[in-house]
Amino acid sequence: MKKISLALVFLLSLQFSSMAQIEKSIFNTTKGDLEIWHIGHGTLMLKIQNKVIHVDPYSTLTDYNQLPKADLILITHEHQDHLDSKAIDAVKQESTRYILSQVCHDILGLGEVLKNGESSTWSDILIEAVPAYNIVHKRPDGEFFHPKGRGNGYVLNIGDKRIYIAGDTEDIPEMKVLQNIDIAFLPMNLPYTMTPEMTANAARLFMPKILYPYHYGNTDTGLLVELLKAETDIELRIK
Repeated sequence: MKKISLALVFLLSLQFSSMAQIEKSIFNTTKGDLEIWHIGHGTLMLKIQNKVIHVDPYSTLTDYNQLPKADLILITHEHQDHLDSKAIDAVKQESTRYILSQVCHDILGLGEVLKNGESSTWSDILIEAVPAYNIVHKRPDGEFFHPKGRGNGYVLNIGDKRIYIAGDTEDIPEMKVLQNIDIAFLPMNLPYTMTPEMTANAARLFMPKILYPYHYGNTDTGLLVELLKAETDIELRIK
């Protein structure tokens, strides 16, 4: 029998992880308990009042056929690890609503387009699309990995909580106008988004109550802990 490589074993373990293996956090809101499932990479699942929101579902991480169907799917930008039609097909249902950028709409041919600065309401949840882009890191041809205006971050207003899901971005000036963020997800992976230093600076721009670095790959999260140790108003949580 042929030997299976360690890399393949690891990939299979990712693909067939179950709900029981996915970490979650629970937050009390005026709309009831909010569950945030930390699926991995730049991917999240939120549950509130029996409604399910999938954010950038990515089929490499888990078997999406085993996850709850989506009432809402949020897509931040068009890169394959964020716009994955296989994962979307696995969780969509006839009533699923989609909110996404123009480029993602052009690819999928469906959904409600939000541009940076626009907002929409779904199930009494105000969803704000905010900028997400590079100001430093570029491809070899000189193009930014995430050009300004193509992708979205999202701020979800769920009851009395404001949740910021940044998407793929760096510590951009627009973060200074974010206010009263209770929970933030900031990416920290090179060369595409932020260094730990950039992530720490981003957090200081808007001072979230709780900060989760996500989409961080092999980046040393310990460095972020050290950089933010003096910021006692920010609770840093590593998943």
